[in-house]
Amino acid sequence: MSVLVYTETAKGKVKKASLEATNYAAHIAKQLGTNPVAITFNAEVAQTDEIGKAGATKIRNVKGDAYKTNDAAYLTAAIEQASKAEGAKVIIIPFDITGKAVAPRLSAKIKAGLVAGAVDYPVVNGNALEVKKNVFSGKATAIYTINSEVKIIALMPNSFPVVLSDNKAEVTELSVDLSGVSSRIIIKETKSTDTAGMVPLPEAELVVSAGRGLKGPENWGIIEDLAKALGATTACSRPVADMHWRPHHEHVGQTGIAIRPNLYIAIGISGAIQHLAGVNGSKTIVVINTDKEAPFFKSADYGIVGDAFEVVPKLTEAIKKLKAAN
Repeated sequence: MSVLVYTETAKGKVKKASLEATNYAAHIAKQLGTNPVAITFNAEVAQTDEIGKAGATKIRNVKGDAYKTNDAAYLTAAIEQASKAEGAKVIIIPFDITGKAVAPRLSAKIKAGLVAGAVDYPVVNGNALEVKKNVFSGKATAIYTINSEVKIIALMPNSFPVVLSDNKAEVTELSVDLSGVSSRIIIKETKSTDTAGMVPLPEAELVVSAGRGLKGPENWGIIEDLAKALGATTACSRPVADMHWRPHHEHVGQTGIAIRPNLYIAIGISGAIQHLAGVNGSKTIVVINTDKEAPFFKSADYGIVGDAFEVVPKLTEAIKKLKAAN
């Protein structure tokens, strides 16, 4: 018996959400008196070393071009076969873009109970796991009990700090049979401009976001300047993405990406419930808006009533001076 964790790499590094999930898997394995095993895809030595430091005692590395596009059908088949090979009773998957596609597929395929978006360690109750997650757009929490033989937990990114140790994992290659997978992969090449070098939104600890209060895409320079000064990632509200002021991968909210950064700065966003649902897990929320009645102020830790075109440049300069002084 083991606890299996799906890990993902990008641009030569292990994703932060995967390191969190590995920490999480190691914690559960200790509770159950078993071993945490990670499944990786085309991972290099430096990457498997880092996954080992995050707590995995064993790593099954799957190689092949089929996995380079993160196609959910191929990944699901590989994780299913790895879980059977390792006798996994618990499977941990980061609840990011890829995880949202893989977890439900895997759940249906192996008839395993799934809790999507877990925010705390599970409680072991006999053969069951009790798992906490946010509900009602983050306004409440609920505890779900998984009683199935195999259990899947999809972990909400940025729910835990990443802790690394001197642990070293045993790395072995895993061969996967993909003959039963029917999938068509389409690869689209995209060019990144102002977002180059930024931490992906689901993993970002600092986020600067803006809405229709910016009045047009030509004014986004002040948002990018503030983000650069902070070392933050940029985001936007749904109307902004719908109007093509910003790319859709920057859209945060109930119908976009759910994030849990340490700091979320919302500029010119009213704070509708759909937007709050995707950001209310933020540790600290700062709101800048000309409308003192904007709903977002009720959820903010700090608020500034003022014109973004005056406030944001001054805030950026203050941050630059503070960094220069230190």
